[in-house]
Amino acid sequence: MTQNNEKAEQKNASWYLDFKVHAIVVALLALVFYWNTFQHEYALDDTVVIVGNEFVHEGFAGIPDILGKDAYYSYYNQLNSSNQLVGGRYRPLSIVTFAVEQQFFGATTKGVKDSILTFGMDARNEAHYQQKFLHEMHTRHVLNVVWYILAVVVLLYFLRYVVFRGDPIPALLAAILFAVHPLHTEVVANVKSRDEIMSVLFIALTFIFAFKYREQTEKKWLLGLGLLSYFLAFLSKEYAITLLVLLPLSFCLFRKETMVKSLIGTLPYLVVAVVYLVVRWQIIGPRSELSDTDIQINPYAFASHTEKIATEIATSLNYLKLLIFPHPLSADYSYNQIPYKDFGNPLVWLSLLVHGGLVFGIVYFFKRNAIICFAIAFFLLNLLMVNNFLFDIGATMGERLIFHSSVGFAVAVGWLLYQLASKIKPAQTGNGILLACMLAIIILCGYKTIDRNKDWKNDHTLFTKDINVSPNSFLVNVNVGTVLINNSDDEPDTAKRRNDVRYAIKLFTRVLGMQDNYVLGYLNRSIGYLKLGEIDSMVRDLDKVKILYPIDPRLPNLYYHAGDEYYRQNQFEKALTEFKVAASLSPGDTVLQNAVNVTSSKLLKVNTETGDNNDTREK
Repeated sequence: MTQNNEKAEQKNASWYLDFKVHAIVVALLALVFYWNTFQHEYALDDTVVIVGNEFVHEGFAGIPDILGKDAYYSYYNQLNSSNQLVGGRYRPLSIVTFAVEQQFFGATTKGVKDSILTFGMDARNEAHYQQKFLHEMHTRHVLNVVWYILAVVVLLYFLRYVVFRGDPIPALLAAILFAVHPLHTEVVANVKSRDEIMSVLFIALTFIFAFKYREQTEKKWLLGLGLLSYFLAFLSKEYAITLLVLLPLSFCLFRKETMVKSLIGTLPYLVVAVVYLVVRWQIIGPRSELSDTDIQINPYAFASHTEKIATEIATSLNYLKLLIFPHPLSADYSYNQIPYKDFGNPLVWLSLLVHGGLVFGIVYFFKRNAIICFAIAFFLLNLLMVNNFLFDIGATMGERLIFHSSVGFAVAVGWLLYQLASKIKPAQTGNGILLACMLAIIILCGYKTIDRNKDWKNDHTLFTKDINVSPNSFLVNVNVGTVLINNSDDEPDTAKRRNDVRYAIKLFTRVLGMQDNYVLGYLNRSIGYLKLGEIDSMVRDLDKVKILYPIDPRLPNLYYHAGDEYYRQNQFEKALTEFKVAASLSPGDTVLQNAVNVTSSKLLKVNTETGDNNDTREK
């Protein structure tokens, strides 16, 4: 009886170290912090990856195309363009989940899909489907939080099993710090960023199965699960390539294997990486030349080579700053929110000093502290994937892009907090201080995260808030202008509606001052002029688009609207001109040709009645 009592007491004393208890803690924190995203709609890149993706709307039927094309293929195809990013974006797994969801929601019929893709979710004749799709987005947000909870729980297991083996408390601290960090609001609250979540999830699973197989080499199925997880990590996002360094490093650090043995143990994963790269190379299409001068895709288009390098170095420091102090937050940091810098700027040298010190830290701690060495390596290798040093990512920086590096940050901070608390005597006092410190962090992070989540409800709430944080951002100005124009038809107050459109036109004029060949800027400004009835200004913008990008599929419809407004104003000569332009851009369109014929007859009749035999102006 005495032995049984002792075992029972030991079990009761160690319940708080149990994995299930810790998993419930991090899962509940993630749920509480992101509960208020469940009624959100769509925002930012959701429009490109989900709302405007024809393959997602098709449900199961769209999965082969999703797996066989660039992530943004549908978007670019609708613009008669091609991939605009160096290397493209082959990360189909999260998009497949969107298509699967759509199948259960109800795959879209072809007619509705074509209307949505042509006119957008604000198409008046698709109001019923718009409401249906918004309801579905609520469910997608719930599922995004579920994916996040799954990722943090698996990450917790990875930290306990690999990084902090035999020491569950610092593993819990690191997992909590990761789960509650406000910098992750974009990843969770923006459904499109599910690719980031799934990437971390499958990277953690790859580590887990790789280590389990190293311990039980007779169980080949563990190797199979590791390789499968690794391939799924690649299909989620390209960060998985870092494991070709991190895996052998972790074998050396945490299993004390020689470098040669560690590298040999990584060879099967190298094969998976090669297979993925070959598949990717076969699928990614040619790159559009327009992206070289488009600051929406290439934020360094106007920078010299020296300025580009200096700005990239200095910007890398911003990530560390936001990890330490995540305020203020913004959905965009593109041109010109982060001005170009040169090597005379002290931030460039400070960044070099900090990151050089971290590189030195990997070498220094390699044999002194495996955890800190691994944490720094995890942070830096994933940072290299997003800071434009190795690849042009099409953005200056982004909060979602530091999601993976934040794992390394959380590991280092969790370990440091645990070590500092353990040095305080008596141990009970140290534990109390550690608990108080973590509670303070959770409360502060919770307040910031929950408050920031509100901004991600939809494009309107996000961009109108972020223009106060990033007033010089090219994309934020574009997005605010677009939202104001798109939402203007729903504004019942006539004066406010016109003021909103005026402000949107002002924003697009500012944007075009940054880049005078920005096609979308002219297109959206032309729509603003249409809503104000200023058709001459609208036509001037459309003529500019016709010169810059004559194959834009929206041009015929917009020229038709210009002609229609002229017709309503009894300016038949101008109406005929614009109808003819529309018909020339879309040969064979019977509606446009009919407009030309009707207007020609009307103009002939008017000229006959007035005795005016002047020829109409043609373009």
